[in-house]
Amino acid sequence: MNTYSLAVIGGDGIGPDVTQAALAGVQAAAERYGFTVRTTSFDLGAEHYLRTGEVMDRPTTVALEKHDAVLLGAVGDPRVAPGILERGLVVALRTAFNQSVNIRPVRLYPGVESPVRGVTSQNCDLVVVRENTEGLYTGGGSLSHAGSDRAVAVQNSITTAGATAEAVEFAFQLAQQRRRRVTLCHKTNILVHAGQLWQQTVNRIAESYPEVEHDYVHADAMCQHLPLDPGRFDVIVTDNLFGDIISDLGATVQGGLGLAASANFNPRGTAPSMYEPVHGSAPDIAGKGWANPAAAALSAALCLAGLGQREAALSLEAAVASVVAELPALAGPEMGADTAALGHRIAQRVAEGEPVRDGTGEQSLMSALGRLAQRAHPMSV
Repeated sequence: MNTYSLAVIGGDGIGPDVTQAALAGVQAAAERYGFTVRTTSFDLGAEHYLRTGEVMDRPTTVALEKHDAVLLGAVGDPRVAPGILERGLVVALRTAFNQSVNIRPVRLYPGVESPVRGVTSQNCDLVVVRENTEGLYTGGGSLSHAGSDRAVAVQNSITTAGATAEAVEFAFQLAQQRRRRVTLCHKTNILVHAGQLWQQTVNRIAESYPEVEHDYVHADAMCQHLPLDPGRFDVIVTDNLFGDIISDLGATVQGGLGLAASANFNPRGTAPSMYEPVHGSAPDIAGKGWANPAAAALSAALCLAGLGQREAALSLEAAVASVVAELPALAGPEMGADTAALGHRIAQRVAEGEPVRDGTGEQSLMSALGRLAQRAHPMSV
């Protein structure tokens, strides 16, 4: 029996609640599909920072790295200035663990209504693959003469051939397992140097995947095409900033941030990947049970897929989809059940539901990622 060690960072606000609800589904999947999951909780987030004055020390990073994967709930607290927790924890782990690829599924599940007219579960199933460690998010820059009318802010953007190639290669591998189309999203007409490097990288790597089509869409045009015609896209590959923006647009199309999952993925397998819901910590509703755990549970399903447990991932995803389809509302007391109860309901569906064997399951992100993980780590399944 395979055993996986998960580091669990509940974080702030609703983070601990949705994470515990998601773990109920993970444990149910483990029992059903014959593997073991052992969890270790790490006290990181706003309370830890306010208590100690540091976000994360080196021994903690080393301890986290010894795990097979990391589950993160959410970070953010009004008592802590913006950027401290986000950079000191989330961005720091992405960099330390070489999580060079961010995976954001945009899938509208049956029974969930999109706010965009004409979008259905039949035409909304795409993936945004975002370079995760470079671009404008590297943090380099300066602010001179702060607070005066002579203030000058410089924010550096870095694009390297290595990180770009890693993201593009992964996008083509993923598309090969799905509907065989990759779309590069950038601003090659304005950001000519970085854009040229991205386009040249796509053109070069595409030669190794002759069965995968590829095209290009400007980032501003993508903001129109994605909501109006999501079925046009299969796998979108883009840089850090554009990926952050268009994947949140995709979250709106799929029904809201409460359904948006993500993976900070190390495609080389040299360190653990980190899985987190996209929504914030929502400290105003912490402890009330009003948070929908769907995004956290879907992120946990991505984690199972990334560990090579494809059938377990599909089962957890199907359970989440069936539960959210029945909810009268996707958040708040109007859901008709609290966070923990929904987690229990999801876990029951995993334990009792039928295996996912249809064609949609075969092409889904969970299935594709699971096959790639099985190929990379054949002894883990």
